[in-house]
Amino acid sequence: MRPAEFLDRLPETRRPALWLVALCLLLWLPGFFTIPQGDRDESRFAQATRQMVETGDHVRIRLGDVERNKKPAGIHWAQSAVVHGLEAVGIPARNSIWAYRIPSLLGGIIAVLATCLLGRALVGRRAAFVAAAMLAPCMVLVVETHIAKTDAALLAAITVAMGLMGRAYLAPDRFTPAMAAGFWSALGLGVLLKGPIAPMVPLLAGLTLAIMDRPSGRRFWRLSAPWLPALRAGWGLPLMVAFAAPWFVAIGIATEGRFFGEALGGDMLDKVGSGEEAHWGPPGMYAAIFGITAFPAAWIVLRALPGAWADRMQAPVRFLLAWAVPTWLLFEAVQTKLPHYVLPAFPALMLLGARWAMDPLRQAPPRWINWLGNVALAGVAVGLPLVFVVAVYVVEHRIKPMAVAGILAGIVMAVLLFRMARAQAWGRAALAGAILVVPLYASVLEGTIPRMEAVWISPRLAARVAEVAPRLPPERFGVVGHHEPSLQFAMGGAIRLLRDGPAAAEFLAGGDGRIAAVNDRQEAAFRRAAAERGLTVAELGSVTGLNYVRGRWVTLSLFKVE
Repeated sequence: MRPAEFLDRLPETRRPALWLVALCLLLWLPGFFTIPQGDRDESRFAQATRQMVETGDHVRIRLGDVERNKKPAGIHWAQSAVVHGLEAVGIPARNSIWAYRIPSLLGGIIAVLATCLLGRALVGRRAAFVAAAMLAPCMVLVVETHIAKTDAALLAAITVAMGLMGRAYLAPDRFTPAMAAGFWSALGLGVLLKGPIAPMVPLLAGLTLAIMDRPSGRRFWRLSAPWLPALRAGWGLPLMVAFAAPWFVAIGIATEGRFFGEALGGDMLDKVGSGEEAHWGPPGMYAAIFGITAFPAAWIVLRALPGAWADRMQAPVRFLLAWAVPTWLLFEAVQTKLPHYVLPAFPALMLLGARWAMDPLRQAPPRWINWLGNVALAGVAVGLPLVFVVAVYVVEHRIKPMAVAGILAGIVMAVLLFRMARAQAWGRAALAGAILVVPLYASVLEGTIPRMEAVWISPRLAARVAEVAPRLPPERFGVVGHHEPSLQFAMGGAIRLLRDGPAAAEFLAGGDGRIAAVNDRQEAAFRRAAAERGLTVAELGSVTGLNYVRGRWVTLSLFKVE
């Protein structure tokens, strides 16, 4: 069978789940086990979970000695369950970052399968399969499946809930109590993962549909939602609350209410009203970077949007637009912006894109959208590995062959997809893009990022400490100038984060067998303070690298008292 014939017949497979899981693993496993823990969020989540595992306290979330009152405990429970499960079968997982990434990997797989299986009611079986295949390689999802935090798991909960809501909207008379229970249960799990984000998506979609569906001539506030009773909110809302309420009550008691004050007043409102943690972005940023975040599917989705708007009177299209557009606009309005925030809208956008690609009577988009889509595809296909070739050369003054191979893979991918586009074989192009991008991602995720030694300061520093002082208890290690969560995960939450050089001298003077890592900016002050205390210090080695979060080079030297 020729490749083109295989791609044309693949959407009709009787085993869509098997093919999609295989695609996900091909896309996501490169780098999954080999990329070290990253700063900042991944290491914060993983270390907080490890402390749960070690202490047995699964209510309070702590990073070192500090309460982490930002997100609910759902993802920590999922990560903890994975770690306990692996250790129960003899796999040492507590200190391995990949174990904490497994809930993200599973969440991504569930989101892809839900897009396929629940999207059939909205766009048909063949288009739903293509949509799921388009979602799997989206760059933002590929990244999230490699990070041990909430967003891939949250996407799974939202995709399941919205897929079920779509069935209630299209056929409320056939929406069973079991489906309603699945809808509210998915939202309950979403609340336990990231608070109000999960129920916000169907709420915005429902309000939008109620406004759009009102009969002509009816006043604006007279909404129409004949599908709403099918959701059985009378017992569904309590079911959703039941998933999260016990932990919220427990954490409120355990922290004496501090969790709610910090999570709502400190974390959520800061994101809405200001660019929290230097992540500010202007309205329209997500649209501007869509060609990157949704690569390689973006060039098809962009072409589909004009036709989707023209067909907005069709119920399935209207539902998908109500799913994607309000959520997207809300995050565009929020001042804090990170690429993954709009991920809950991606399954709807992929379903719209696949619907257009599989429609023989598809509406041709304007020429400027064709041009924009082509630029997005070719630019990212070649630009992504090129960025890493340049980055490796700038940081390490050498060329990574795998990154160069990624450029060649990107060129081949772009050429083949453009040929399919000229033949108007858009369904084939959508599936081919998901397959052809595998070697490109592998060249970056497996062949380049894990081997950029200069940026992985924390694992190298931990390895150096293990060489000079095997089995050093974490509380006997202090560090100045590298207070990154990745170091806490590498060495333990009990390490001492010291303020400056004099604090390092004081730490060493406080007991025998201690080691301090001091950065180059504080080394002179440290030596002066040690001399004033009458300490004779010995240098045990140093580690130099690029702190990619702060964008500066740092040298950390290890010292002990002779």
